[in-house]
Amino acid sequence: MNDIKTQRIPIEYIFIDKQNELRSISKTLEFMPVQLSDIPLLYVDHDEQLVELIQKPTEPLIPVAMYEDPFRQQGAKLVLCQMPTRLQCKKIMDHYAHLEPWFGIEQEYVLFDPKTNKPLGWPRHGQPEKTGKYYCGIGTGKIFGRDIMEAHYRACLYAGITICGCNAEVVPGQLEYQIGPCEGVSIGDELWVARYIMERVAEDFGLMVSLHPKPIPGSWNPTGCHTNFSTNQMRSSEGGLDAIEEAIENMSDKHFEHINVYGQDNHLRLTGEYETGHISVFSYGVGNRGASIRIPIKVALDGKGYMEDRRPAANIDPYQVATIIMTSSFNYKPPSLFEIIY
Repeated sequence: MNDIKTQRIPIEYIFIDKQNELRSISKTLEFMPVQLSDIPLLYVDHDEQLVELIQKPTEPLIPVAMYEDPFRQQGAKLVLCQMPTRLQCKKIMDHYAHLEPWFGIEQEYVLFDPKTNKPLGWPRHGQPEKTGKYYCGIGTGKIFGRDIMEAHYRACLYAGITICGCNAEVVPGQLEYQIGPCEGVSIGDELWVARYIMERVAEDFGLMVSLHPKPIPGSWNPTGCHTNFSTNQMRSSEGGLDAIEEAIENMSDKHFEHINVYGQDNHLRLTGEYETGHISVFSYGVGNRGASIRIPIKVALDGKGYMEDRRPAANIDPYQVATIIMTSSFNYKPPSLFEIIY
């Protein structure tokens, strides 16, 4: 008698809704997917609630990237679905593929305790001590949320995300992880999935993740998403630094176009304080953490490497950020989103 049992593999479809928030839905496949093309499109037109959430309700959710699922394991997959800004980003990255654009993103975030509505580790009354002991801190009272940060780190590694590190930040309850280097559009894919994994991990611990640029009012550091960028020209020992400076000069002419896609409420963060440049002024310099764009000291010494754009806020859409950095660095006028989609 034939065994009627088949291999049943859970798939988590991840998508970004109309408010730029992460959502997901689970489906079961009757086989083990080995490549992205094995993942079926997800049709949602029968589900009124879901139709209200997605960005293009008349079309199916299209898989664009696949990762191992660290929460279910045993062949389960996380599948990221298409979004309009990814279409535009991929168009630009394909155009500049010969330059081998690399991106690295430093995602800062703050963990909040929903019971107190304060950052994790803060006293129930008043505020914590304002010292430098929290940044990369070790020990009780110096770091809060290491278990969440560590669980996220390991889950990303299992998933196949290019996570290259993590650390505690300046504010108690504020942490950071770094994604990259990733080539082209994959930086957006990996950051969105890393964010999904962080939300899931924090959910298990009963905590909330804030990506607001200024989640804590007053004299506390804001929360950013510094974006590192290079091309093969910039990484070359011949003329690398010149290529970096030329790209920065091109970007300087489009400062406010960058600001428009560098996160909501970023004016609360880019005040010229707390190692930020002022939102109204473009600046750059070697080793200058208060500039719009920083050229690391080692890059200046080596004459090659990358630049660090310090303007993006924690709540950016990475596809939009990668797109405008690429296009303004080389004075390319991209097609509109309307032209790409239609």
